Amino acid sequence: MSVRAAPLGPSRLRVGPLAATVVVLGLVGVASLVLGPAAVDPRGALLEAIDRLPLVSVDSGLSAREAAIVWDIRMPRLFLAGLVGATLAVSGAAYQGVFRNPLADPYLLGVAAGAGLGATIAIVTSGVASTIPPLAFVGGATAVVATYGLARLGGRGRTGATLILAGVAVAAFFTALQTFVLQQNADTIRQVFSWILGRLSTSGWSEVRLLAPYAVVSWVVLMAHRRHLDVLSVGEHEAGSLGLETGRVRLVVVMAATLGTAAAVAVSGLIGFVGIIVPHIVRLIVGPSHRELMPLVLVGGAAFLVGADLLARTVVSGGELPIGVVTAFIGAPFFGFVLATAGRSR
Repeated sequence: MSVRAAPLGPSRLRVGPLAATVVVLGLVGVASLVLGPAAVDPRGALLEAIDRLPLVSVDSGLSAREAAIVWDIRMPRLFLAGLVGATLAVSGAAYQGVFRNPLADPYLLGVAAGAGLGATIAIVTSGVASTIPPLAFVGGATAVVATYGLARLGGRGRTGATLILAGVAVAAFFTALQTFVLQQNADTIRQVFSWILGRLSTSGWSEVRLLAPYAVVSWVVLMAHRRHLDVLSVGEHEAGSLGLETGRVRLVVVMAATLGTAAAVAVSGLIGFVGIIVPHIVRLIVGPSHRELMPLVLVGGAAFLVGADLLARTVVSGGELPIGVVTAFIGAPFFGFVLATAGRSR
């Protein structure tokens, strides 16, 4: 299976779809600030956010309690959901482009399994929440390094197919290690599975500050390689004949996407399907060209996960669903649709 080749001629980013996506993000962002167990006036919530800008001072009219809910609880969660959603979505689009596979997702090369093992070790050894993100990040990065090392052992270079197969093997090995650790520490299973199902709970702005630098670096690199992904879409040999260093481009794109994915997983757990749903929806709207696709996927991924988090917080009265459950409810049928359409297009 391969994605349809993108046009190699000039492609300008259309303002209309991008503007519409930004509007959707704004609407779900405002809803995320005002909806919840404690209702907040929409106008007051917006003014409170504006009041926090440098050199701006306005009276939101909110009480101290309402202002704390908006700025210290809901706003960090909104930003975290936006960062995680944008990173997973644009990483998924990059993986699909570089491997020419519409079913590729950000966890393809073992990031999820490595991060899961790292988080499990953190929970088992210390039980302190602050140790989970760094160990999950190290685990995810280690898994991808192991995938590249294993692919190299084949002696045929790190082709796309070899990397995918190596990723499957590494993911299986890291998952086996995680299962062994859990068997030896059965009392931590509930906490580990709570992390695996994904969550966007925050303790202020610390998670946002932790993720933001990695996410921004990943976005910048991937955006800079949009044209290269379009050239790769015609095939590796053809791209090489056009002067593209396919091995170098693949390495840079995969490393950038993996950096962002590992950082996102470290602070949010395993949130599936974002990297498949959003790129395919955007591709249906604007076509396959990554020069137009990637910016829309970035904003659309943020809007999608902010909306999913809003559902997770509000759909069950007096409780909260794991956000990974919400994205799975949406993503599993969509994945089946993508699989069916990809099979018919071969």
